[in-house]
Amino acid sequence: MITIQQVPETGSTNADLATRLRAGERLSEGHWLVADRQTAGRGRQGREWFDGTGNFMGSTIVRPAGGDPAASSLPFMAGLAVYETVLALFPVPGTLQLKWPNDLMLKGAKLAGILLEAQGDAVIVGIGVNLTFAPSLPDRATIALADCGPAPDRDAFAQSLATSFAAEIERWRRYGVAALLTRWQAAAHDEGTTMTVHAPGGETVRGNYAGLAADGALRLRLADGSVRVIHAGDVIA
Repeated sequence: MITIQQVPETGSTNADLATRLRAGERLSEGHWLVADRQTAGRGRQGREWFDGTGNFMGSTIVRPAGGDPAASSLPFMAGLAVYETVLALFPVPGTLQLKWPNDLMLKGAKLAGILLEAQGDAVIVGIGVNLTFAPSLPDRATIALADCGPAPDRDAFAQSLATSFAAEIERWRRYGVAALLTRWQAAAHDEGTTMTVHAPGGETVRGNYAGLAADGALRLRLADGSVRVIHAGDVIA
C-alpha cells in the first residue's frame, strides 16, 4: 500500500525517517515522506542536496527479508524506478541514462540522485529529482526537466515514482539481481565510455566502462588492457 506523507519543510527526509525508525515506529514499505523544502538535504559522500522549490525531495523504506536479493543491489533497483518514471515524461531515446552507482543523467547532465542508508532492519532510500530547477555544482553539469519542457507537477510525479518504485521492488524480489543488472545496464552508459572514478581514500582511476560485475561492482578497462573492479567511488563520466 502506497502512502505519501507531505511536509512543508524539514531538515532531511532521510534523517526524519531514521529518527522515527529508531523511536520504534513501524513504517512499512510503500510509506513515503516528501518535503516541499529541505534545509539539510544530503547527497552521496556528505554533499549538500539543493532544495529548489518544485523539485522532488523524498524518502521511502525497504525492508529486506530472508530470501531477498542482496541489499547492496538496492541502488540499482531504485535507479530503475526513477529512470522509468522520468522516461514516461521524456521518452527520447538516448538522452536519459543511468550512471553508476546511483545517478540519473539527462543529455549528459545530472538530473537525479539517490542516497541509501541502513537503519536497523530497514534501508532508507532518499531520492532527489530536479523537476523545476537544477543547482549549479562545481564538478558536474546539472539539468532540470523544466529545461526540456514543462515541469511536471511535483505531487503527480511523487505518485508516479511511488508506483514505479513498488513495481521495481516486486521485480527485484521475483527475478533477482542478474535480471535487475541486465535491465540497469541496458539503460546505462555505453560500454567503452571513458570514466574517471574518485575512489575512497583519494585515489583517482581512469578507464573505459566495461560493464558490471555479478554483484553490481563497476568494471573499468584500464589503458594497459587490464580490468579494475571498483566497489565504491564517485564517477565522473
